[in-house]
Amino acid sequence: MDRTLLAHLPIVLAVHRRGGFAAAANELGMSTSAVSHAVKSVEERLGQPVFARTTRSVRLTEAGTALVDVLGPALAEISTAVDGIGAARGTVGGTLRINAPRTALPIAVTPLLQEMGRRHPGLTVEITCDEGLADIVAGGYDAGIRLGHTVAQDMVAVRLTPPFKAIMVASPGYLSARGEPGALEDLADHNCIGYRFVTSGAVYDWDLRGRGGDVAVSVNGTVRVTDALCAKELALADVGIAYLFEPLVRAELQAGSLRQLLPRTAIEEPGLFLYFPRRAAQAPKLRAFIDLARELLASRR
Repeated sequence: MDRTLLAHLPIVLAVHRRGGFAAAANELGMSTSAVSHAVKSVEERLGQPVFARTTRSVRLTEAGTALVDVLGPALAEISTAVDGIGAARGTVGGTLRINAPRTALPIAVTPLLQEMGRRHPGLTVEITCDEGLADIVAGGYDAGIRLGHTVAQDMVAVRLTPPFKAIMVASPGYLSARGEPGALEDLADHNCIGYRFVTSGAVYDWDLRGRGGDVAVSVNGTVRVTDALCAKELALADVGIAYLFEPLVRAELQAGSLRQLLPRTAIEEPGLFLYFPRRAAQAPKLRAFIDLARELLASRR
């Protein structure tokens, strides 16, 4: 194979992963013009464009999709082999790319990163905070983190947290001004902080437990967010009632700055899971992360 072409192929993957030439250049520590030149060289070698470019977007062509579908797994296997040689010497290095919602950091990821840095100083863990349900394979990620019931069945899933509850909370200031709901029907008279899904654009109905079983409650209010941590901040600012995972507000509940509402209506979520394609588990960097996650989960239990 042409050595120059081989050197340019990871750049093509970076442009696809980052969705643009400038973002890929920042990741790779190159100039945008150098990235553009590398992609142009690959396209000249193939005899057709890899990316369709507009002023607003960069997307794969049909030929580009075929190239990336083959290239991604092949380069991942090469990276795994190289990392494996280092791991045999007792060192874990490289970059571990993980896609996760921002709420996963305070619930599960931050303690992992603290210990990973101590045990494997040669490894960089790169977290992309993403509230949508990203395709981690197409996006070039080694793994993702999501609630258990949202993980695709063809993925391997490793538990990061025990199950936890999704609860309604409000500040004492809000409750003093507006009163406390006594039943789910009373939510219609309250300012509820809504949530919109990033991927589908749909507005989320709160999953709660009613008298006859689980119900989806449509709520209304003056604010709607796409990030649960924003809802937490708004609740602390006396804006309204927020629907959040209990671990996110555990400290505030203990301190009294937030109060749980209608506790019998709270449902239990399956917890957060790390997920990845089966072949990815062979990578020493991911294996080190998995082993530590299991160790910390066991210690919490």
